[in-house]
Amino acid sequence: MPELKELSSLDLSALVASRVCHDIISPVGAITNGLEVLDEEGSEDMREFAMDLIRKSARQASAKLQFARLAFGAAGSAGAEIDLGDAQLVAVGFMENEKSNLDWQVARHLMPKNYVKLLLNLILIANQCVPRGGDITVTMDGSPSDPGFSLRAEGLNPRIPLGMAETLSGQEPERVDAHSVQPIYTVLLARECGMTLSIQKDDNVVSIAAKKTEERM
Repeated sequence: MPELKELSSLDLSALVASRVCHDIISPVGAITNGLEVLDEEGSEDMREFAMDLIRKSARQASAKLQFARLAFGAAGSAGAEIDLGDAQLVAVGFMENEKSNLDWQVARHLMPKNYVKLLLNLILIANQCVPRGGDITVTMDGSPSDPGFSLRAEGLNPRIPLGMAETLSGQEPERVDAHSVQPIYTVLLARECGMTLSIQKDDNVVSIAAKKTEERM
């Protein structure tokens, strides 16, 4: 496979926007369905069902948007730092709607925003590796200004998604679209941070690491 080419800023922003829309369209559609039930149904049981659906879907949409704001958004001006406590809150909120549990073992610090964005995107990748659910453990070594990240995704029949290892190693995926843009974006973030990504599977565990380039694994 050829090396990953640089996407234009317009193409990258369009693909990331498509990815975010894809993530939130389901809960927003469920809210719309719930409102239609409220408009049409006279049954108290159905109205209560609709309200429960609206509440749950609104929380899910909010969690996904808050996560996307930090993981993909500007989140401050160039050189800004992000509180890892805020990152933990949005990551936990996002994972509450997923099948896996998140074990965040990173102390609270202020950290340059691109490192935080990279960490959140690595959580998305780890979540894809345990589609049937499991436990995702997040740890950090080094200092907030010079960190390394390790993620461990453990569950029933974990897998590395097709083409993921190649993309994270810097190779061009077969198709560059809204589905593949998230790992591509993660690679671009890692490059910006001067870091190299690795992913490997051992029995029921998928391990993901982000280390400084000179510490290539």
